[in-house]
Amino acid sequence: MRLADVNVAEGRALVVRGKGGRGRVIPFGPQTSKALDRYIRLRRGRRLADTPALRLGERGKEFSYDALHKSLGYRATLAGIEGFHPHRLRHTAAHRWLAAGGSEGGLMAVAGWTRPDMLLRYTRAQASDRAAVEARTLNLGEL
Repeated sequence: MRLADVNVAEGRALVVRGKGGRGRVIPFGPQTSKALDRYIRLRRGRRLADTPALRLGERGKEFSYDALHKSLGYRATLAGIEGFHPHRLRHTAAHRWLAAGGSEGGLMAVAGWTRPDMLLRYTRAQASDRAAVEARTLNLGEL
């Protein structure tokens, strides 16, 4: 991701080329905007600040996918999370989106999925939990 792909003021980022070669715009909230704004200001003092990459790594290198994977794994270990892998974040985000009342179409657009089977793959594990909450909310058993 490039620095120019992030618009902190609007809370949007452009994923130029995700998996499958498609791009998409992803929204983010005020907390993320604040953290990104702070990071971008600190980034200005780094060695490769004049390069287009958003994330700068250690020893003058760009922050790679491998570095992201290792960094997230390390933080998960510190937090006591066992069996962590980055795709757990996509599963959690998809569940939270639907649990909060978000539409399946909106989730597919933000996640970059073009096929409904991807939606099912990422949301299947907690579908029964969402269904139970929905059933209680509908309260159809009470007359």
